[in-house]
Amino acid sequence: MKQKTLMTSALLSLVLPLAAQAYDGTNCKEPGVCWEPKPGYPAQVAGSKYDPKHDPNELNKQSQSIKEMEARNHKRWQHLNKTGEFVYDVEEI
Repeated sequence: MKQKTLMTSALLSLVLPLAAQAYDGTNCKEPGVCWEPKPGYPAQVAGSKYDPKHDPNELNKQSQSIKEMEARNHKRWQHLNKTGEFVYDVEEI
């Protein structure tokens, strides 16, 4: 049992340094600047067939919903200041 453990640890100590020195497929211009496109993928995405061309209306949905939420909260706050009663449903105000 002790011999198996010793052999396993010896084997791992030989294999792990080899794995750490493996080539990762990148060509770094500077340390930490290693991005490069995959083969067949353009360096600039804008204007290529990979450009997602997002719809501006879809991108603005969250900001629109936040503006609507702030408007509802403002109505609740005004009603609370006038009456002293908090009403969650803005339609009831």
